[in-house]
Amino acid sequence: MRILSLALAAAFLSSCSFQPRIPPKASQVMHDWHDDGGPGELSVEIDLGRQVATYKRGERPIGWSYVSTGKEGHSTKPGNYTVTEKMELKESNRYGWIADATGKVTNGDAKPTTPVPEGNFYHPAPMRYWMRITSYGIGLHAGEIPIPGEAASHGCIRLPKDFVPQLYEVVKVGTPVKVTRGKRSPPEQVGLAGL
Repeated sequence: MRILSLALAAAFLSSCSFQPRIPPKASQVMHDWHDDGGPGELSVEIDLGRQVATYKRGERPIGWSYVSTGKEGHSTKPGNYTVTEKMELKESNRYGWIADATGKVTNGDAKPTTPVPEGNFYHPAPMRYWMRITSYGIGLHAGEIPIPGEAASHGCIRLPKDFVPQLYEVVKVGTPVKVTRGKRSPPEQVGLAGL
């Protein structure tokens, strides 16, 4: 009887292989948003040093996000701006890429004046949720943030793609946008608590 019990237990354990639950790989938090919709106008401040935007309604902090501003040679200029135009989709008239007929990118940093090889096509860069702040083509929009905390754009202010629709919904023509030189700080200090 004891041998039968041990055999049954062994068969049961071998059929029920224990797999420890491994949590999914953590991803970096790219934004935090808690707009209460209460009194006060929205304002945006971009810190070029930290590559972080902070959002306030009146004097109340309501959120933050990583941004990616102009890389060396295309730097985003500090200053006080206002949103002057909003478009759900704008195509850049300055930058894009060249791809072959299969869609493979052959030049990822092209301009409209870049020679296009035969059988290739120029594609202007799409700027979703466009919010213009200068007359010379700088704005906030959805875009890639390859390395949070580092500048990577041609001068525009890229925002996390999954966050920008929320911001776009509450930004108005006339919303103030302040761009400051800022100072680098450790990533763990980014967040509402550190605003």
